[in-house]
Amino acid sequence: MQIYTKRGDYGNTNLIGGRTISKDAIRVESYGTLDELNSLVGVIISQMTEEELVLKKELAEIQLLLFDCGTDLATLEGTRDYLITKEAVEWLESRIDDYSTEPPTIEKFVLPGGDPVASFLHLARTVTRRAERIIVSLGKTEKINRVVMIFINRLSDYFFSLARVVNSRKKIKEPFYEKGGKVFHSELKKETIPKTHY
Repeated sequence: MQIYTKRGDYGNTNLIGGRTISKDAIRVESYGTLDELNSLVGVIISQMTEEELVLKKELAEIQLLLFDCGTDLATLEGTRDYLITKEAVEWLESRIDDYSTEPPTIEKFVLPGGDPVASFLHLARTVTRRAERIIVSLGKTEKINRVVMIFINRLSDYFFSLARVVNSRKKIKEPFYEKGGKVFHSELKKETIPKTHY
């Protein structure tokens, strides 16, 4: 198998469906950022212990789904059926729901940190948010699989929840943003909290 093809030597690439576009197009930026995120998830898996085997397998499933998301974003509408469906979103939501009950209740914004794996998960969360912003921009000008946007939105919440679980299981105290006072209250609706902070 030859690794290099020379087809991209002039700054262009082909989408699934045959259209040639520039490598700096926002569509390429979108699935390229998901590729970056997938690589980061691989780093996280490599840093986990055998005691975290269940989480490692779950993150490996996330990698497959991220590859599916990237494939969908590289596919012109109508070329073939999309890979990411609402079932993937529902599965991710079920994992978030399970993990949200495990760590202690928080009243302040969590700062990224704690255990190294948890810190990497927070980094994955921020890369996910960047990918989401790019995908939102892409969706304003081109037709894409909208379920990918929903999945990526949930994925940042998943990484946040899992980072908290990792710290909790290792009995590592989470760092908090102290200047803002209490921001999470039982009467406060989740929708009023900035999405970047949960």
